[in-house]
Amino acid sequence: MAFLQFKAVLLSICYALFLKAVLVVSYDGSRSDNLAVYWGQNSYGATHPDQANWQKSLSAYCQDDVINAIPVAFLHVFFSTGGLPEINMANSCSSNGGVFPGTSLANCQSLAADIKACQAKGKIITLSLGGATGAATFTSDAQAQTFATTVWNLFLGGSSSTRPFGDAVLDGVDLDIEGGSSAGYAAFVTKIRSLSSGASKKYYMTAAPQCPFPDAYLGAVLNAVAFDAVYVQVTKTVFFATEVYNNWCGLTNFNNPNAWNFGQWDNWAKTVAINKNVKIFVGAPAAPSAAGSGYVDAVTLGNIAKSTRAQYSSFGGNGRFDVAIKNAMGGSVVVPPPTTTPPTTPPPTTTPPTTPPPTTTPPTTPPPSGGCAGVAAWNSGIAYTGGQQVTYNGRLWTAKWWSQADTPGGPAGVWTDNGACLAKVATANTVAIGKPAAAAIDGDANKKSAVQARSEGSDTNIRRFSRFFRR
Repeated sequence: MAFLQFKAVLLSICYALFLKAVLVVSYDGSRSDNLAVYWGQNSYGATHPDQANWQKSLSAYCQDDVINAIPVAFLHVFFSTGGLPEINMANSCSSNGGVFPGTSLANCQSLAADIKACQAKGKIITLSLGGATGAATFTSDAQAQTFATTVWNLFLGGSSSTRPFGDAVLDGVDLDIEGGSSAGYAAFVTKIRSLSSGASKKYYMTAAPQCPFPDAYLGAVLNAVAFDAVYVQVTKTVFFATEVYNNWCGLTNFNNPNAWNFGQWDNWAKTVAINKNVKIFVGAPAAPSAAGSGYVDAVTLGNIAKSTRAQYSSFGGNGRFDVAIKNAMGGSVVVPPPTTTPPTTPPPTTTPPTTPPPTTTPPTTPPPSGGCAGVAAWNSGIAYTGGQQVTYNGRLWTAKWWSQADTPGGPAGVWTDNGACLAKVATANTVAIGKPAAAAIDGDANKKSAVQARSEGSDTNIRRFSRFFRR
């Protein structure tokens, strides 16, 4: 079944733009030089068999001083066996490695030491809920409040005999809701706030809406309760910030005032948000393969960040999805800042239209037939990620997000029909090549999770970008 969109590269990156070179280690929500990275979905491993570049341990990424916030992804099923939720962190921890008796809740207590080691370095580790799953919904406020208590006891400051991370106490909750409805989420956040009131540490609440304003699933929630940070996804990929990857309001349309709508989010933060100090992050794919489109290189992203920060005081940074990409990025190569300057004409402060510009509207008709050469047949035993293609019943299909055992053309609606193949294609009995069994369950390269080969230099791009913007 389709659990989550391939949303694993949601690195939220805040940049100390226009400041002297500053290396930030501890998370400080009032700053604009924080870097947040989604961890848990092993997006690189989704399509690459070379395990040397698969997702590393959580503590490995905490050695990187430019990262100071890590949402762990995902808790993707709210109510499962025994009334407890399910979590899946791909090759790092999932139900395949063992669950608590009478539940489907993975026992990930081996991660406790890593979590505490990261926190000792001043980094915040939060739990990301949702992804592209249909099992992250509430039927009522009462149910949402009960679930908030469950999350508090299992992951935050409460107590339970079935704590997946043992005695490690996470620093908050991230809402990456990409399906269902907004019902109950305001009550959920309010309950978490109530439970954490008076606690000895601060607990953070973040959200990762899509950049079209208002977000379909989180818009009403964002207006109703206080959030500490909003990771706007400007490209439909995995990111705990506003995701703008393949969206019409994405990075590639930064110079189009009719499309780039950060001004709307800034206005929301200052005039509508309950917490007027909320920070808005720009979610960006960490590599070209992290999104079907919408990727920009580190230099371009840096210029966009600097220009946006100069114009909007709510700017909190940028976000990138899934640290698994960092393994294939090519190390810590640092490239000097370019001599080019950021765009001299920032987008106007006027509110852009809420509908996408005609030039960015995707075609409504499928691509021409005949593009099935070399595409393997769909296989129910393979987990596919957003953007991967298969053939089935003589037609070409493209996955919208992460999926396994969902038949193309079936009721789950996971696959886009790209039309009939003109040439003879493999049958459904053909063994297809897919992602390793230990790869991520989060199918949306969104918030939060692009896949990238070593040659794409993702890790290099992240460092190049963060170093450039902290000058």
